[in-house]
Amino acid sequence: MRIIEKLENWHKTNSGLLVFGLIELGLAYMFVSLAIDSGSLWDYLLTLIFVIGFLRNLFSLIGKLFNGSTTHKSE
Repeated sequence: MRIIEKLENWHKTNSGLLVFGLIELGLAYMFVSLAIDSGSLWDYLLTLIFVIGFLRNLFSLIGKLFNGSTTHKSE
């Protein structure tokens, strides 16, 4: 199994969703701080991307906890 596949499979677990969400939240915080200091639209865009990623992971985690699902539904 390739490392990307292992990482993708781990990302679908509860701990993977939590870790990825926290990393994205940290990156969003870093980029919003940079955006406020510099006024760069790129930093604001990256902040938005990471906030959306954090929210997606958060809602997936909450859904898995309430539904007890062991697999992540793909699109």
